[in-house]
Amino acid sequence: MTVRVLVVDDSLTMRNLISAALRQDPEIEVVGSAADPIEARAAIKTLNPDVLTLDVEMPNMNGLEFLEKIMRLRPMPVVMVSTLTAAGTDVTLAALEIGAVDAVPKPATATPEAFHDLIGKVKTAARSRVRARSDAPPREAAPQNYSPDPRHVLAIGSSTGGVEALLTVLGGFPANCPATVVTQHMPANFTASFAARLDRVCAPTVTEAVEGAPLEPGHIYIAPGGVAHLETTPGLTPRCHLSVGDPVNGHRPSVDVMFDSVARLKRPMTGVILTGMGKDGARGLLTMREAGARTLGQDEATSVVYGMPKAAFELGAVERQLPLHRLSSAILELCADPAVRSVA
Repeated sequence: MTVRVLVVDDSLTMRNLISAALRQDPEIEVVGSAADPIEARAAIKTLNPDVLTLDVEMPNMNGLEFLEKIMRLRPMPVVMVSTLTAAGTDVTLAALEIGAVDAVPKPATATPEAFHDLIGKVKTAARSRVRARSDAPPREAAPQNYSPDPRHVLAIGSSTGGVEALLTVLGGFPANCPATVVTQHMPANFTASFAARLDRVCAPTVTEAVEGAPLEPGHIYIAPGGVAHLETTPGLTPRCHLSVGDPVNGHRPSVDVMFDSVARLKRPMTGVILTGMGKDGARGLLTMREAGARTLGQDEATSVVYGMPKAAFELGAVERQLPLHRLSSAILELCADPAVRSVA
């Protein structure tokens, strides 16, 4: 299968670099390029690309406005190409929330080789499931009365499509949610902005994980992107541990590493695997289930990429598969205080 790509960027140099990088793969055909959304709109109608690469800052209409129009009028896979400034990461995260499949940072060195990651992301995007924003079911409202099991630890893993999925799931959590650790495959420098974004829109406290942070109810800890694996250490109060090691399954942080560490805590636990390409997290979730954890997976119909949840389900690691909009309440029920068991 040949993936047809339209490159959209206001810089001719950047358009040429991205196009040259993508043409290194024989399964990718760059069918055209555009300098702004007006040119891009005409090119989409004429060329009918499979995937769009999209810059954020462009003349006539910025990338976010254009992306919103695409997702409303002609949903298609979009990969954002963004600067690594604080403002750039915030806008890119907003784009992922709107419906962009993935994002890559603009490299410091302007060579086609610097865009190597883009090739894999474009090919993954071509296999993704993109829906019009109006088709998404409403998010579950956080319960008014909820008592978490104070000993329970919740672990969530996600990748491609995970920004939107995590906003949906965590947005349905009350302020006193179970202690939660999250590994989302994301470029370095993006996770701090992502944690801050989640903290603004979710009731619990959301932070990027730091070494030694205690796992407490009402807190969600996001694995830092690119620098270390997020693990949990056992004890009277489990804590975050950032282990500097080689990538696992091609990822650092790895969902498998996090799930494996949670399985060793010897306390009530729940594991959840969301949308994503590949199989990272499948084996670790099985380890959790074998250690007594309850486990859930996002279903195929609502996954942007049904890779990680599928691998976990086929391995026997997933106890139940559910659509994205039903996961929050199911998770809270499993993590509730057994003396109360009320999520009403």
